[in-house]
Amino acid sequence: MKLEGIEMKTSLLALPLLIALALPAGSLPPAAMPLISSIESNVCKAGDVLSVQGENLGRDSVAALYLTDGKLDLKVLMIEQTANSIKFRVPPEVKPGRFALMVLTKESDPRLIEQPIRLVVEPPTTASAQF
Repeated sequence: MKLEGIEMKTSLLALPLLIALALPAGSLPPAAMPLISSIESNVCKAGDVLSVQGENLGRDSVAALYLTDGKLDLKVLMIEQTANSIKFRVPPEVKPGRFALMVLTKESDPRLIEQPIRLVVEPPTTASAQF
C-alpha cells in the first residue's frame, strides 16, 4: 500500500518538473494582453483629454499609447493609468482624421498592438463672425 502512495506522490511531483523542462530556458508565462474595450467619446479635437477603459492597461502591461492612421503613429501623453483605464491627451499637433488606438506592451519583447477602438479628430472650430 505504501509503495503505491509513494509512486503517486513521485509522479505528481514529476509533472511540474517535466513541464518546466519542456519550456525554453528563461521563458515566463505570457503577460496578459492589454485590451481597450471602450472610449469616453470617439469624436474629439486636438488637445482634448479622453478616457479609455479595458483590461490589463496598468503600468506593468502598457508602456505607451499611440494614435495611428496606418501611416503615422503619434504618441499620446498618458495622464492617468490604472489596471482598467487610461486617461490621455490628444496631441495638439494631430491633424484631423480617423485614428485607431495602439498600445506598446511592456514585456521583454515589446509589441505594438492596434486596439479595436477608433476615434475621429475633428478640425478646430473657428469663432463665428459677429455682426
